[in-house]
Amino acid sequence: MKIKVAVILSGCGYLDGSEINESVLTLLALDKSGADVQCLAPNIAQKHVIDHSSGGITEDEDRNVLTEAARIARGAVRSLDEIRATDFDAFIYVGGYGAAKNLSSFAFDGPDYDIDPAVKDLIQAAHAKGIPQGFMCIAPVLAAHALGKQKVLLTIGNDADIAAALKAKGAQHQECPVDTIIVDQGNRVVSTPAYLLAQSITEAEAGINRLVAAVLQLVSQK
Repeated sequence: MKIKVAVILSGCGYLDGSEINESVLTLLALDKSGADVQCLAPNIAQKHVIDHSSGGITEDEDRNVLTEAARIARGAVRSLDEIRATDFDAFIYVGGYGAAKNLSSFAFDGPDYDIDPAVKDLIQAAHAKGIPQGFMCIAPVLAAHALGKQKVLLTIGNDADIAAALKAKGAQHQECPVDTIIVDQGNRVVSTPAYLLAQSITEAEAGINRLVAAVLQLVSQK
């Protein structure tokens, strides 16, 4: 039976949604592994819309996180409120500012950030069932908030300010090169810096491939 993996997206485009390269590399690695993959996203409004050609905020434009995530998923995306943690064998959260803007308030509130209640519930429910979870790029802020009481071990690379914010939530942080992963065996969580450190898609691919492999290995060890 195929391993069922959910990939959680936060929109489309690294400045206001999911990092597209990270998303595609994750989906490719999972497909090559033979996993049965489903993309998920919350059915909520984006905090704002960015013009990716200029980097500026587009005024008077509203977009939906689920609708935008469907661009990456080729339409095959489900809302978070339709699923339970036990529907899948593993979860992977890709990066991009959407994780810090739409799935959490980290981009706006810094260390005092909160995360979307549905995302928090899903992370905690998966953890309670021992379901492996992967977090890349800025997405470890989600794990730190949801699993800080479990002293979850994470990496975002080597950014001291972000690491301090994770620690403020109770998480542990370990510096990590772009092509490497950090595995918290006890909490069944894997993380990698991806585009927080990557200078190219090739650099991002190395760590993402390792994260996917490690998450799937944790599934097999259950």
